[in-house]
Amino acid sequence: MRLIGFTDGASRGNPGESGIGVILKTLEGATVAQLHGYLGRSTNNRAEYSALLTCLHLAAERGCTQLTVHSDSELMVRQMEGRYKIKDRSLRKLADEVRDLARRSGVTLELKHVLREQNSEADRLANLAIDTRAPLRVPGSLQGWLFPIGGSG
Repeated sequence: MRLIGFTDGASRGNPGESGIGVILKTLEGATVAQLHGYLGRSTNNRAEYSALLTCLHLAAERGCTQLTVHSDSELMVRQMEGRYKIKDRSLRKLADEVRDLARRSGVTLELKHVLREQNSEADRLANLAIDTRAPLRVPGSLQGWLFPIGGSG
């Protein structure tokens, strides 16, 4: 099964209060899953990677074999493509977690950099998470790596 993901991570203060927004859709545009969640204090880059990991995990749990993720984080997309070097150790660890999860779950992952305007719904969800401090409610298997986010990156 092929799915399309839209992800965004936001941070106010960088580092500061952070949240994520994730949307999964079918190729026909029907929403399969949507979530937002408050991460606490983190950086925008760690929030972006956390959103990507969450999206990948949700897709894998739904039997997805091909996932195309749209993100307005050029840094994250280019790092995952190998076009930008990942200098920060914590981001390198998160990128490795993404690759490992994709491999273990059998999901072929493709990332596409899009303009912020093309990712407005995920952006809205990430900011809603910060505004409301809505706890990130995810399957138990995700809880371990998402909390606490903390650290630098």
